[in-house]
Amino acid sequence: MSTGAAPLVLVSNRGPVTFADDGEVKRGTGGLVTALTGLASHREATWIASTLTEGDERKTREEGGRPFEVRSPAGGEFRVRLVRSDPEAYERFYSVFANPMLWFIQHYLWDISNAPDIRREEVEAFEYGYNVVNDDLAHAVVEEIEGLDQPMVMVHDYHLYTLPALVRRARPDVFLHHFIHIPWTQPDAWRVLPRSIRGEIFHGLLANDIIGFHTRSYRWNFLQCCRDLLPEVEVDFERGVVHAGDDREVWVRAYPLPIDAQATRNVARSARTKRFESTLLERRRDHLILRVDRADLSKNVLRGFSAFDLFLEQHPEFVERITFMAQLMPSRTDVPEYAEYLERIEALVAVVNHRHGTPDWMPIQLKLRDDLEEAMASYKHYDVLMVNAMFDGMNLVAKEGPLVNERDGVSILSENTGAHEELGEFALSVNPFDIQETADSIHTALTMTPDERARRARGLLETVTAREPGDWIDEQLDDIRSKRSGEEAQG
Repeated sequence: MSTGAAPLVLVSNRGPVTFADDGEVKRGTGGLVTALTGLASHREATWIASTLTEGDERKTREEGGRPFEVRSPAGGEFRVRLVRSDPEAYERFYSVFANPMLWFIQHYLWDISNAPDIRREEVEAFEYGYNVVNDDLAHAVVEEIEGLDQPMVMVHDYHLYTLPALVRRARPDVFLHHFIHIPWTQPDAWRVLPRSIRGEIFHGLLANDIIGFHTRSYRWNFLQCCRDLLPEVEVDFERGVVHAGDDREVWVRAYPLPIDAQATRNVARSARTKRFESTLLERRRDHLILRVDRADLSKNVLRGFSAFDLFLEQHPEFVERITFMAQLMPSRTDVPEYAEYLERIEALVAVVNHRHGTPDWMPIQLKLRDDLEEAMASYKHYDVLMVNAMFDGMNLVAKEGPLVNERDGVSILSENTGAHEELGEFALSVNPFDIQETADSIHTALTMTPDERARRARGLLETVTAREPGDWIDEQLDDIRSKRSGEEAQG
């Protein structure tokens, strides 16, 4: 689909590819890259991102800082421009402010009786790190849209909240669309930040024409934040509009992210997936519980294992008949809170296995690695899929598992995941902090009648295949076209 405009500019922290030190091209990691890959191939686009490796920096120097064409190992060709920031500034941007400060705020992760303490380090990380990297990328965006009539820029995620205002200042005619891939929390969560920083972030976002979220609840939270934290703006909840001054209306919208069903099924049918599948089936017990996650604090891994521990204690008839398989990708291990969390996960697994295990049986099988085909093999054969995140932007695992599962597997789904708005009707919905409820849900899932399992599995499958990534993209482009043409916002 075309919006009849100049070529699109995408900007995010991570790009579609990264370059190893030996020059090998690797696919960029993360759910954001997966989401934007479809968008970048949907229409002519230049993707601007930060350099993340020495190989990225060398490639950027070779290209003179200009855009270049590259093919991703995962498929697709992209026009990419990589931007280098000062390493110290990038470290402050990423490791002090974006992660953990913003990530923790947007997932309710701060234990605010103890942390954070905002001191000079955090304030300077925002000013001399976060803002510096946003300015570097904004400068590249402005260069890229030079000479274009009514250019369109799509900004992505929490790393780039101050960039839109910088681009708007340089090019008042630009159309800015910002999609946020993680939750948006309620107003009090944002009061952690100093007022000046908070104001700069919100006004940076309100320089956009459209702001998108995964769910209606995140959209509502953002509107509430604007009402409660920015007395100078007017908020129209019914139409989903913030009046940001200068007669500008900012549309606030929800665009739930679907999965690419065909691509997911292709991986499920691959030869490598089938080899993992064969090994799994040889060792499979009567029942299999599965979780596939990053080892992130927000994913609530510890409470999931504690619920399984409680389930085994209360239902000893399942001893030696069930395995809880957890494939966890270590995440942000340079951040102390994450390194400690991973240690706590491993310690809890050891305790549960010691308490309930036998010489022939280990209740929890923990795999600390990121392997798509191995995960896909497990997706096909679980009886229970546990997605009990404390808070989550969308959680695509909750959609991928039911798509390829062959056993009418039951989903245990946290009510605080973005996916819950779409899938909650056919999943076993849990309060992620309620360990007893989660343990009870494991038992309910394992003792459910075949007809009920089939009904729920059918409902999940129909829901996750009802939309595809192209629909997600088209919904956003339709709103862009409507706003550009002066149509009234519809709530």
